[in-house]
This record gives sequence, C-alpha cells and structure tokens, in this order.
Amino acid sequence: MRRGERALRGVAYALLPVEVVVLVLLLCGVRIPGPVLAGGELVVAALLAAEAVVWLRLRRRGLSRREALAELVPEKVLWLVGHEVRLLASLARWAGRRSHGVAGADGVFPHARDQAALMYGFAFVCLVETAGMAWLLARWPAVHAVVLVLDVYTVLFVLGLHAASATRPHVLAGGVLRVRQAAHVDVRIPLDRVGAVRRENRFTHERRDGELDLAVGSQTSVTLELTEPVGVAGLLGKVRRVGVVRLHADDPDALNRAVRDAVTRARTAPSPCPDRLPRA
Repeated sequence: MRRGERALRGVAYALLPVEVVVLVLLLCGVRIPGPVLAGGELVVAALLAAEAVVWLRLRRRGLSRREALAELVPEKVLWLVGHEVRLLASLARWAGRRSHGVAGADGVFPHARDQAALMYGFAFVCLVETAGMAWLLARWPAVHAVVLVLDVYTVLFVLGLHAASATRPHVLAGGVLRVRQAAHVDVRIPLDRVGAVRRENRFTHERRDGELDLAVGSQTSVTLELTEPVGVAGLLGKVRRVGVVRLHADDPDALNRAVRDAVTRARTAPSPCPDRLPRA
C-alpha cells in the first residue's frame, strides 16, 4: 500500500468516530452550528471523491475491482459488507423464487424447511418490538427515527438469513459437493476427498477444531469424513481447515444416497487409456 492510500485510510478511520460523536450529540438534542455540519459533510464528500480517484488509478494498474477496493477498505469490512449484500440479494431471489448456483447441477438439496417456523417467529417478535419502541419513543422524533431504522433493518436481517438458506441449497455438480448455510458459509468439497458419508442424526454439537457443523433447527443429519481437509472461510474471512463436515437437508436420505453414489462412481470410473508407445 502506498503512502497516499495509507493516508486516505487513516483519514477514514479518524472521521468514523467523529461521525459517531456528532450523531450522539444530535440525538441528545445538542444544537451544532450549521457551518460545522456543512464543513464535516464537505470533508466526507472530499474523502469519498479522493478514494474514487485512487480506486480508478489502481484499476489502471491492472488490479481487479475487488483487489483495488481491498487496497482502500480493510478486508474484514469487505467481508461484512459482502455478507450484508448477499442477504439483501437473497431477499430478492426469494421473492422471485430463484435459487443461487444451481445451473447445471446434478443434484439440488434444499435445507431451510426445518428452520422456517423459528425464523418467522423471530421476525414476528422483531415486528412487535418495532411497534412497541415506536410508541414509547414517539416524544423523541430523532431517537425514534434512528431506532426505527435499526428495527426495520433487524427484521430484514432475520428474513434475509432465512431467504439466504432457502435460495442457497446444497448442490452436487461436476464432482464437487457445494455445502452452504445462509450467506456466510459456502464450501466446495471435491468428491475425491470424501472418505466416508453416512446418515447420522445429531442434535448436540460441540465446536471442535477440524470439524464443521452446519445445523439447521439444531440438527444435522448427514456426516462427511474427508481424506484431506478443506478450507472454510468465516464471516470475517478467516480460513480454517476441517476434515469432518456435518450438515442437514430437507431430504437427508436423498442427499446421503446421491453423495454416496457419486463418490462410488468417481472411485470406480475407468482410468483414461494410456497413449500408445511410438513404433520403432
């Protein structure tokens, strides 16, 4: 990262707490002079414009869009923003009844059915809380507006989690099992790394190194044991290696049978004929 890019990131880090302080003062009823607010917004606009110019320069250097953005924005922030974008996109896919990543699949295995009632219950509780807070804070319009935005986003977040699970099923295609959970887990497991697959109902899961539990409604129903570990990226981008994956599907028997058959076919497939030796 060059000096100018580091300087821009430093200014952004410095402006963030200032913006928070200004927001708190406004919510507390403190009157801030108009020129001060205008000056602050002008600085923010100038910062955004400078970052846009630097981003274009990085693109001209040959960096991809994501690589150029990573030079300006911390990686963890990018992962969090990407997660939120995927949730909102999943809401649109859910409304349009369109699944993600299923084109050309040999098998598609939904896994959101057993959590639907719980997620709808959470969303209803959030709606009740939103109505209650709107009534309690009616005398403080500024506070009411902020809390209302947060409450509405919470409802969208809960629905987005379920929408992501509903539109991102497990997918078997091209010798790879793609295992997903909501918008934060997306793991591709090559079938040649699957040492064993079995139908196994489990309702308790302890976090252990080298194991990944993708419980739905507090249960997993299929267990995969791998001959070689695969990398799993967390919410903030940290990658850990796992050799055991437990997951759930609406039809676990079909998932278990499809993976077992695909692994068997991969192991028994005839090897390609060797090239003939050249004649003397």
